[in-house]
Amino acid sequence: MQPGRLYVIAAPSGAGKTSLVKALMEREPRMRFSVSYTTRPRRATEVDGRDYHFVTQAQFQEKVARNEFLEHAQVFDNYYGTGLAEVQNDLDSGQLLLLEIDWQGARQVRARLPAARSIFILPPTRDALEVRLRSRSTDSEAVIQRRLRDAEQDMGHWTEFDYVVVNDRFPDALAALVTIINEKGEAFAATRPEVARFAADLLPSSGLGLADSAMLPAPSLEP
Repeated sequence: MQPGRLYVIAAPSGAGKTSLVKALMEREPRMRFSVSYTTRPRRATEVDGRDYHFVTQAQFQEKVARNEFLEHAQVFDNYYGTGLAEVQNDLDSGQLLLLEIDWQGARQVRARLPAARSIFILPPTRDALEVRLRSRSTDSEAVIQRRLRDAEQDMGHWTEFDYVVVNDRFPDALAALVTIINEKGEAFAATRPEVARFAADLLPSSGLGLADSAMLPAPSLEP
C-alpha cells in the first residue's frame, strides 16, 4: 500500500478558499476532507462531525494539554485544531487527505509532518478581496475592516508554502489545484519569481514598489 498524502490549503479571508476546496473535493473523489475541531458556534447549515467537531473552549484546552492536536490556533475570537490521531490513521491507510487551515496551523503541520504539501490561495487584487468580504452581507463594518487588516497579515506568509494559486478566474484556480493534487504542480511553485512581484502589489509594505512589479507579467495560472 502506498503511503497517504496530506495537502494543506490556506488563504486570507475572502480569497475564495472555501469554494475552491468544495469544488476540489467534488472533482477528486479520492480525497478525504480532514474535519477540524473548533470552539466557533455552529451555524444553522452545519453538521457536527461533518463540517467541524464543535467543542467548548474547556474541551479544546483539555485536548491541547494532552497534545492531541497536529496543529491548533486562535483565529479571530475562536480556536481551531486538527486531531493528530485522525490524520495519522488516514495517512497510514493510504488516504489522500485535505486540510483547510490558516498559515499558523500550516506552519505547525510542516514542523510535525514535513512531507505534507502546502498550498496558499491569493486573491487577484486587494479590491477584489474587499468586494468578496463585503458581499457576504453578514459582518459589521468593524468586522470587515478587521478582516481586511488580518488578510494583509495572512498574505505576508505566502513564502512559507510550497505552491501559490491566484484565484482570479475560478475555473483556472480549480484546475491549478487539481494539477497540484495530481503531483504535476511545478508550474505553481511558490518559488516562481513572478509570484513575488504579484505579491508586492497586494502587500505594499513588502518593500517592492509598483514600478518593480510592473516589469514582470502577472503570474500565469496555466501549467
